[in-house]
Amino acid sequence: MSAPETITGEGISGHWQLDPQRSKIRFQVKLLWGLTTVSGEFTDYRGHLDLGADPSIELEIEAASLQTGNRRRDRHLRSKTFFGVEEYPHVRFVSDSVQPGPDGLTVRGRLSARGHSVVLELEAEVRRRDGELEIEVSTGVDRRELGMTYSPLGMIAPRSELFVNARLVADVSRPAGSLEGVPT
Repeated sequence: MSAPETITGEGISGHWQLDPQRSKIRFQVKLLWGLTTVSGEFTDYRGHLDLGADPSIELEIEAASLQTGNRRRDRHLRSKTFFGVEEYPHVRFVSDSVQPGPDGLTVRGRLSARGHSVVLELEAEVRRRDGELEIEVSTGVDRRELGMTYSPLGMIAPRSELFVNARLVADVSRPAGSLEGVPT
């Protein structure tokens, strides 16, 4: 296995598919007025990157795949109080624009959950390793803007931190701009 090489957006071409077995989508939120942090992850998702397509980046997450290591909390987060997975089964990110940056990509797009969406501007660090792409992105989002307002006595911080560590493999078989054929 070779050492990773940081690349700019100009060094990316073709269709790339997210490999869910070697990727992670995580989140953190502060509880009890910042005294503790709850971490969790989503385990079922798919996505693609194609700088020649519109949209260039799509990520679809099965909201019910949320896991924090506490079954009771997971049920609560899946309920109507937070993600409402029965009515809104997916969390999606779709890019509006993607520009090459000095260490990867500058991405602007919409994160949608629970029937609401927010605009995010992200700096994605991109590395090439063994013919594949590694992408790291982190950002914060105010969960209240996504309709997740529950916070008894103000004990849950409004801002959640999101982290994506993605491994992408070249995919020459899939049509541009489509999640069709991307395994879950």
